[in-house]
Amino acid sequence: MKSLCVFCGSNAGHNPIYRAEAEKLGRLLAARQIELVYGAGNIGLMGAVADACLDAGGKVTGIIPEALVGKEVAGRPVDHRALTRLEVVDSMHTRKARMAELSDGFIALPGGFGTFEEFCEILTWGQLGFHVKPMGLLNINGFYDPLLALFDHAVSEGFLRAPNRAMALVSSDIDDLLEQMANYRPEPVSKWLKEEKDL
Repeated sequence: MKSLCVFCGSNAGHNPIYRAEAEKLGRLLAARQIELVYGAGNIGLMGAVADACLDAGGKVTGIIPEALVGKEVAGRPVDHRALTRLEVVDSMHTRKARMAELSDGFIALPGGFGTFEEFCEILTWGQLGFHVKPMGLLNINGFYDPLLALFDHAVSEGFLRAPNRAMALVSSDIDDLLEQMANYRPEPVSKWLKEEKDL
């Protein structure tokens, strides 16, 4: 992988392990010469992973909707001058599409609604065959255990195929997750649980 999109929170969470692991990921991407692509925020875990990558000599591309440029986030102005590259786009939808276009894979760190939505959307795109890129959850401190349980429940209740569920790679260890992603080979399975006959 030459570039990796990271979805994560604009908050840092209560447990300092979240920020520490975000910074570790940023440094590791720089060391492996993998460009970081993210949502251009400079606070919370977004700021932590980007700052760590830049401080370690890595490349960071931020994608931000025009409506968010110049706004204050959590009382602090968003400052993008340090980024390797900043792209300003017209909407959140364009932002996500552009992040996907620039990235060879996707990792979600802990976050809130935006992080959940971004990761589930990219999973859906993979399920529908719109891309074949690896998608991973960095399950720091068991953060994603409830979401993974929901995925498994969707399988047991007949709303999700097991091979599609397996597209969500998971690890609590950054190196292990990156290795899984490097070895990722999606199975050519249909999304649909039952094939519909032509009417």
